[in-house]
Amino acid sequence: MADANRDTVVYCVRHGQSEDNVAPVFQSPHSPLSAVGRQQAERIAERVSHLSFDALLASPYQRAQETADASGNITGKAPEFVELFTERVKPASINGKPYTDAQAQRTWRAWEHSLYTPGMRVEDGENYDDLITRAEKALALLTDRAEPSIVVVTHGYFLRTIVARVILGAALSGDTFKHFHTVASMENTGLTVLRYQVGVDVGPCWRLWIYNDHAHLAE
Repeated sequence: MADANRDTVVYCVRHGQSEDNVAPVFQSPHSPLSAVGRQQAERIAERVSHLSFDALLASPYQRAQETADASGNITGKAPEFVELFTERVKPASINGKPYTDAQAQRTWRAWEHSLYTPGMRVEDGENYDDLITRAEKALALLTDRAEPSIVVVTHGYFLRTIVARVILGAALSGDTFKHFHTVASMENTGLTVLRYQVGVDVGPCWRLWIYNDHAHLAE
């Protein structure tokens, strides 16, 4: 159990570019890193190697595994794969389908709407309620970890969901969630830092420290 008076730092990394990120298809959980993604993974691994951290957690999706493995190889930290950090779960019927598939497009549009509409569900995809609950569970897991410094390799949409939960708190709603995802972008292997700490006038809480720092990708 984390000490409420201790400053816990979590370095969140979006995975490197996947093959499906640049293909005209609805991304599958099994999409590997592209050649560019592998280069990005090596760059963030080099950057992570200069951090002092105690645990390396990652989504079990292939693109996140490969990104985490690059950091594990250079730091000697074996990745621990945690289901809570997977990407938002799309309806299985559209995974890998091309954008030109009319039925997949209809399902996608309906599912996107469910991500901002409490109570709405499309097939077996996650919805707004699922995502917020999972983000809260992920933050609780990080709060309860004994390590004071953790690297987490996850996914763009889910990481933005965690950040939205931290920033908006009780003000989070379907509308504010949709607006946040509309205006907050995230680069592959972008680094976002969260800190759990005691404030001057409030008890311990999660705070956004750094968002989407991708200086390691500069040429």
